[in-house]
Amino acid sequence: MANDDPIETLDALGLRCPLPVLKARKRLKGMAEGAILRIKADDPAAVIDVPHFCTEQGYNLINQSREGNALIFLVRK
Repeated sequence: MANDDPIETLDALGLRCPLPVLKARKRLKGMAEGAILRIKADDPAAVIDVPHFCTEQGYNLINQSREGNALIFLVRK
């Protein structure tokens, strides 16, 4: 990942399935090709839902990690 990649953040903390994925879909629609969306979620289902969403929609899940209680996903459009 290059340092000049545009990154937007979606704070989905406190949202439960399916809201994190629905909000990610809406945000990614308006983003440029190649842009990266950083999704921060604390719903345990997100660990399954976000990778599945990326596969189904053709987005590239670059990285998945944890910051404290939050799951962090980096998704390239």
